[in-house]
Amino acid sequence: MSYILAIETSCDETAAAVLKDGRQVLSSIVGFQWDIHRRHGGVVPELACRRHIEIIYPITEEAIKKAGITLKDLDAIAVTSGPGLIGALLVGVSFAKALSYSLNIPLVSVNHLEGHLWAISLENRISRPFIGLVVSGGHTNIYLVEDIGKYKLLGSTLDDAAGEAFDKVARILGLGFPGGPAIERYGLNGNPEAVSFPRPLLKRTGFDFSFSGMKTAMLSYVRGMFDVRHVDDIPQALEGKDQFKADVAASFQQAVVDVIVSKTISAAKKTGINRIVISGGVACNKLLRERMKIDGEKHGIKVYIPSPQYCTDNAAMIAWVGYRYFKKGIFADLKLNPDARSSIG
Repeated sequence: MSYILAIETSCDETAAAVLKDGRQVLSSIVGFQWDIHRRHGGVVPELACRRHIEIIYPITEEAIKKAGITLKDLDAIAVTSGPGLIGALLVGVSFAKALSYSLNIPLVSVNHLEGHLWAISLENRISRPFIGLVVSGGHTNIYLVEDIGKYKLLGSTLDDAAGEAFDKVARILGLGFPGGPAIERYGLNGNPEAVSFPRPLLKRTGFDFSFSGMKTAMLSYVRGMFDVRHVDDIPQALEGKDQFKADVAASFQQAVVDVIVSKTISAAKKTGINRIVISGGVACNKLLRERMKIDGEKHGIKVYIPSPQYCTDNAAMIAWVGYRYFKKGIFADLKLNPDARSSIG
């Protein structure tokens, strides 16, 4: 019997989780910061870092208590060491190193992207290899996943990540933060065919993405409709025009989903792999989840998607990967430093 405590602080969620024997989630606690960043329309790195410092201990304490164990029962500490916001990562890594040293147990370094790729394993057993899509506020990457530590990057965004594009569009329209849920919420009452936004790189060979042009097209469309010059004046110009905002939100969401689904299905077909796993915060989007499964079924491809609680940033996924490295004896030492731009594949 073994217990792994994992710490995740790569962006604006402070998370801790305890995993038993590499599979049973005894606790998964996440402290969100939306109330802090909402007024700014996006994540402010310095504020995120300060909040991590304030709550990382009580979050971890709650995770240990809910798991029904004590710190002395732990066999290892796993921690996200990158990629992410450097200040946020530093809080988690420093905290994990202190625990590892004081308890005299191994420290395991885990890449945040790896955590997302294997989050599905918290709920399902999946055969390998598979095509893995990580789609979030910081990444939109497609991988060929052969095993733990064996990845090949097939495609990635050339500019904005999908979640970043959602946040920026929601801010322009004055829909609130976080942008993904806001776009989805407004889009429920909109016509997804009201505005014909571009689908960049859709016809180009390869599996890279580009969402910046879609955001610019949306901005140009709104400016043209209301003759607004400065982007900060758009929310005021759209006051009371809820149907217009709903139509734009639905149309933009449709365009993003079209591109993501098409590229991911194409990657599976090209590689001959009939299993797709998607994760990351944007994987909570209901339209994306539905479209990916429907299109996958049309092509004989099985699509796996974690529950929303394991799509967004969490420490349980870090614990799952950390346990695998722990069993292999792959440990980090106390010289471990976070790497904001670390990658896999």
